[in-house]
Amino acid sequence: MSKLPNVTTSIFTVMSKMAAEYNAINLSQGFPNFPVDERLTDIIARLAKENVHQYTPMAGYPPLMNKIAKLVESSYNRIINPDTELLVTAGATQGIFTTILALVKENDEVIILDPSYDSYESPVLLCKAKPVRVALNDDYTPNWETIEKACSAKSKLMIINNPHNPTGKILTEADFVQLQNLLEKYPDIIVLSDEVYEYITFEEKHISAHTKSFLLDRCIMVSSFGKSFHITGWKIGYTIAPEYLMKEIKKVHQFLVFSVNSISQFAISEYLDIVDVNILGKFYQGKRDYFQKLLQNSRFELKPCEGTYFQVASYASISNEDDVTFCKKLITDHGVAAIPISTFYSDHKDKKLIRFCFAKDNFTLESAAKKICVI
Repeated sequence: MSKLPNVTTSIFTVMSKMAAEYNAINLSQGFPNFPVDERLTDIIARLAKENVHQYTPMAGYPPLMNKIAKLVESSYNRIINPDTELLVTAGATQGIFTTILALVKENDEVIILDPSYDSYESPVLLCKAKPVRVALNDDYTPNWETIEKACSAKSKLMIINNPHNPTGKILTEADFVQLQNLLEKYPDIIVLSDEVYEYITFEEKHISAHTKSFLLDRCIMVSSFGKSFHITGWKIGYTIAPEYLMKEIKKVHQFLVFSVNSISQFAISEYLDIVDVNILGKFYQGKRDYFQKLLQNSRFELKPCEGTYFQVASYASISNEDDVTFCKKLITDHGVAAIPISTFYSDHKDKKLIRFCFAKDNFTLESAAKKICVI
């Protein structure tokens, strides 16, 4: 008998597979197609011939952990203890999965804000806990009144995603005030803050949970080197939590993966000495602006994008079809792959919206735009 009877193949896998079958331009799955920084590839090429191929310590390669601590301090003015509050993970998804398995018990409730990343719900179900899915407002801002009504004495965890995938929305100072008020009413709720796009924001600066004192003792922050450094296939991220929570997370981690890929940890440790994460926002803002310019004469209505490398677009003036059907026809009939937004909702709410990934080289964006603009 299946433990996840309602879980099917991920929409990301479905759309990428269709894109390959029909030789379509893949703007669906969130991975860049431009070259990795040559400095990083040079580092890993050199390290491949060195003695870096055996297990690192369970929690991570110590020099890398120390540099992550310095990165957090320089980015957010927060000082963490890398020995007790930090864990290097096999991608952010593993960090999220491990955290939920470690902290959520049977019959607990977990607040998930929709539209939401599809990896949030499955570990909750595996814990025999209850996912409580709460829809964001139509403009993708949180409805704190609705969120508070969804909380109860059984609420154990709330997952926030900031900057937000798929919408590109970022939380404001007012949102954190509302979150603080809510947590004061529910002192047992722990927050899991998925911040994998933390360095990819545009006009407005990302406000991290790291900067909020009321969260530091009851929040797990998840980050991704894969997203930040355009190396999604390396599957390497890190999780930061107060010691009392990290102890529990490490218990699960040591039996799930034990330790993370060694050569990638050595390479990123060196790379952190020379890379400037603060340029990422400007780099991707250029990509966003260029993609929006390319589509300005299309019939799609582009929604605001404050962060991430995703552009949400409405096709309501083009077709009445549901978004899954529209995305499949976009591949088969027009040669471009996108993601239907309804798949990020528990009730599959269809608002005629799709998500494009603009983390692509200019040739790919231009080629896709030519196809999109004739629809």
